[in-house]
Amino acid sequence: MRIRIVDAFSARPFAGNPAGVVLLDSGTFPDTAWLQQVATEVNLSETAFAHPLPEGGDADWALRWLTPSAEVNMCGHATLATAHVLHTTGTATGTVRFATRSGVLITAVGDDGAITMDFPTAPLTPVEVPPAVAAALDTEILSAHDTGPHVGELLVELADERSVRTLSPDLKALAGPGGRGVIATARAEHPDGGYDFVSRCFFPAVGIDEDPVTGSAHTALAPFWSPRLGRDALVGRQGADRTGFVRTELRGDRTLLTGSAVTVIDGELLATS
Repeated sequence: MRIRIVDAFSARPFAGNPAGVVLLDSGTFPDTAWLQQVATEVNLSETAFAHPLPEGGDADWALRWLTPSAEVNMCGHATLATAHVLHTTGTATGTVRFATRSGVLITAVGDDGAITMDFPTAPLTPVEVPPAVAAALDTEILSAHDTGPHVGELLVELADERSVRTLSPDLKALAGPGGRGVIATARAEHPDGGYDFVSRCFFPAVGIDEDPVTGSAHTALAPFWSPRLGRDALVGRQGADRTGFVRTELRGDRTLLTGSAVTVIDGELLATS
């Protein structure tokens, strides 16, 4: 069984967000406990598992995503990584439809090789910042929004780009009682810098201290920033040590996410049971 490591939302190796990708030959998923063991062994923010579906249905592949400690409802960068592997290996061409916990997600490859994913737009609800989160972040928070069931994190707007880049939260507090996963964002400091907003994501409760580039978070960042910046199409820059770029296009209840990917490791998974 082949296993690959793909850097998503980057056109060069060792940037963006790495994801494990396992394409299964069978028409069903193995036991969830085995999937979790593989994801824990890979120890990246997410490992994607996919198997082909019969022709004529609503989707072409079934897709699941697991962190080192839990299965998640939505993951953008591992979906991008999976679509990249399918296309670069010749396993699929054109549009690919994935059946997931978040419904059918559609991906397509552009002329430049970048992959566009069609995801549900996250519903944003203004909320008060939980005291545990405010204490863990220890910085000025301009606003906070719940991001709905698929994303499930707290989106917080900080004062400026520097505040996001220098943020050093108390991860134990975010993972503890009253804590939550956090998407921290701010407007880009320089409008002509090639991106419109910045973000960083912290999800210690599911085994991810900081996720380098989070596609699913951009389904909340797009509806947050597009009305404020007056444009449906934007570019987000995410990350601290590893960075990547996500092109977003808000289309009502759907958000298009576009990015590049590169395979950095292609190997064989020997422990198949």
